Amino acid sequence: MTSRNATVAVIGAGDFIGAAIARRFAAEGLTVFAGRRNGEKLAPLVEQIEAAGGRIVARTLDARKEAELTEFLRDADREAPLEVCVFNVGANVNFPLLETTERVFRKVWEMGCYAGFIAAREAARLMIPHGHGCIFLTGATASMRGSIGYAAFASAKFGLRAVAQSAARELGPKNIHVAHLVIDAGVDTAWVRDRIREREGNDALNRLEPDRLMRPDSVAETYWQLYRQPRDAWTFEQEIRPYGEKW
Repeated sequence: MTSRNATVAVIGAGDFIGAAIARRFAAEGLTVFAGRRNGEKLAPLVEQIEAAGGRIVARTLDARKEAELTEFLRDADREAPLEVCVFNVGANVNFPLLETTERVFRKVWEMGCYAGFIAAREAARLMIPHGHGCIFLTGATASMRGSIGYAAFASAKFGLRAVAQSAARELGPKNIHVAHLVIDAGVDTAWVRDRIREREGNDALNRLEPDRLMRPDSVAETYWQLYRQPRDAWTFEQEIRPYGEKW
């Protein structure tokens, strides 16, 4: 592994997609700054990356808090120049409209949209003096259309997509690549597998065809490919889904 004088900040470094992104960039020699609520849960990821010869700094982070998120990114930039910021905070909840409380709606918006705005703004403030950088924001099917029970989640994801579009148009001429990745599928996580069992029965997973759930490593590889794009052919928005996903 060749060490690079660059940092990738992963905001929302959960056990699946966020961890896979961290491992993929660490494998290429970037220092990883990983943040999630309950930062002690990052211990297995730290062990994996360090065992492979990579470098990672793990932090407890509530991305809804402006001062906390700002300091997290500034610390990442002090470690080595911030080259990539990945906003990957999950806020997926399902409530019927009449059961969606004001508190739920506001919290989901804060996690899924507001925090993404703060992340993009603060990352840009650090990257502009460097003259380059990448800001990647994770979207979902809900970024493109609202569905029954997803008024809060879709509103947040629609808003995050708008933040990404505006940021891409403003920051592109400053040599900062902003991209929005639409994950239009169920990702192979414990939460998704539990929902499949609840909906279709305990043996439903045995009936799943191979590659019907998207692997977190595949998402991470897509982000790596976005990072590696030449600037004369930058992608703003990319949709990814398994071969059998209906769309």
